[in-house]
Amino acid sequence: MAAINRKHKDRLFSFLFGEKGNKEWTLSLFNAVNQTDYTNPDDIEFTTMEDVVYMGMKNDVSFLLCYIMNVYEHQSTYNPNMPVRQLMYAAKLYDKYIQQKKLSLYGRKVVRLPAPKLVAFYNGTEGEDDQILKLSDAFVCEGEAVEGDIEVKVRLININYGKNESFLSSCRPLKEYAWLVDRIRKNRTGMEIENAVDRAIEETPEDFVIRQFLIGHRAEVKDLCITEYNEAETMKMIREEGREEGRQEGREEGRKQGRRQGIMEILGNLVKAGEMTAEKAAEYAGMPLEQFLSN
Repeated sequence: MAAINRKHKDRLFSFLFGEKGNKEWTLSLFNAVNQTDYTNPDDIEFTTMEDVVYMGMKNDVSFLLCYIMNVYEHQSTYNPNMPVRQLMYAAKLYDKYIQQKKLSLYGRKVVRLPAPKLVAFYNGTEGEDDQILKLSDAFVCEGEAVEGDIEVKVRLININYGKNESFLSSCRPLKEYAWLVDRIRKNRTGMEIENAVDRAIEETPEDFVIRQFLIGHRAEVKDLCITEYNEAETMKMIREEGREEGRQEGREEGRKQGRRQGIMEILGNLVKAGEMTAEKAAEYAGMPLEQFLSN
């Protein structure tokens, strides 16, 4: 089996559902989200922005099907800013689509565009329920909501194993992926993350449709899971850092700078070890890629 492109496929979710060889799984996921029963995976046209990085962000899986622009993101840490991120992704995708189809935005006729369906699949440990995230929730000025002319809605679906049973059961590969993540977390009690992933792959039931794929790509799967685990741990530390600074507001600036420097060192070490992309580290650090690389 061919190895994945490590530069871009930094999540197991995108490896499972964003590969051309796994179109049947992608179609199953589409049907679960839209409550449809399409049967031809060859109708899927992947549009994932693998070679475009915007503000340190890449989308996980996007594809055209049935004149719908499907933009799917995976979240292992809750992020309420998905609407603005998805807006940026969608704008890039529409720009690419318009150029490919040679559409004119200056004519007298309305150009036909695929309808956007924006979804975030969440399997973090913060216990977030299914919800609709809205861009308009960010339109606040001096504590007052401001009505804007743009709205973006992202459907957040909790895919933790044991949650949303009917939804997970409607997409077998997704349910098996949820099982795998849950088993890795359980294995983390008393063992290192690499061993926890290895054990989970071995424990994958024989009748799982993703089992042979996981075994055939064992090295890549382990690498992706370890990377995602390290990212989640780093984000958790950054959040705790923010809460600590909030509780201790007013203390000397030197302490804040010291803690910030510690976070930057950890992010830098993860990048050097190949366990996190520089773009992702810059996003977590909250700064442009060029600024992060210069530190």
